[in-house]
Amino acid sequence: MRIITGKLKGRRITIPKGLDVRPTTDRTKESIFNKIEVYKYLDGATVLDLFGGSGNLGFEAISRGVKNVTFVEIDPKNVALIEKTAQEFGIDAQVRPIVSDVQRFLNGMPIHYDFIFCDPPYNYEWMEEMIAQILDNNWLKEDGWFILEHDKYHNYKEHPHCFFSKAYGRTTVSIFEKHPVDS
Repeated sequence: MRIITGKLKGRRITIPKGLDVRPTTDRTKESIFNKIEVYKYLDGATVLDLFGGSGNLGFEAISRGVKNVTFVEIDPKNVALIEKTAQEFGIDAQVRPIVSDVQRFLNGMPIHYDFIFCDPPYNYEWMEEMIAQILDNNWLKEDGWFILEHDKYHNYKEHPHCFFSKAYGRTTVSIFEKHPVDS
């Protein structure tokens, strides 16, 4: 897995055998960031990466100019990988890894982010509740985006806050705004 562009371009994230992660493919990751860069500025933005896994999306965001990333990941081994990779890349001051269940984290005091990346397991049982928590509880800045990766069995095209949804192989990316799209 590699960083596609930016100040860390070409750097690789090495995932040890046995680590339970399902990294976003380069094709999907590039599509997500292309969409962002057409409509938004990454320079100085703040990011929340839920289900951080290997840190793939958050590290790509930092490479492209994001100020800092908070990673939320329940597996301490994955958090250790994120911390190790951030040190190797020399960006540990821009990274805040938290070992926590996502639902527990979202029940805390909201911090407003420019972007929230979310790549839960496809069978994540709290998907609908999690989307509602993020959109209803001020986790996004006024013009922020919530970018959700999910499987084809979830369809958010008709969700009032969803303005983009596209399949990339097995993965569908849906992007939500804080306010309903029609408003």
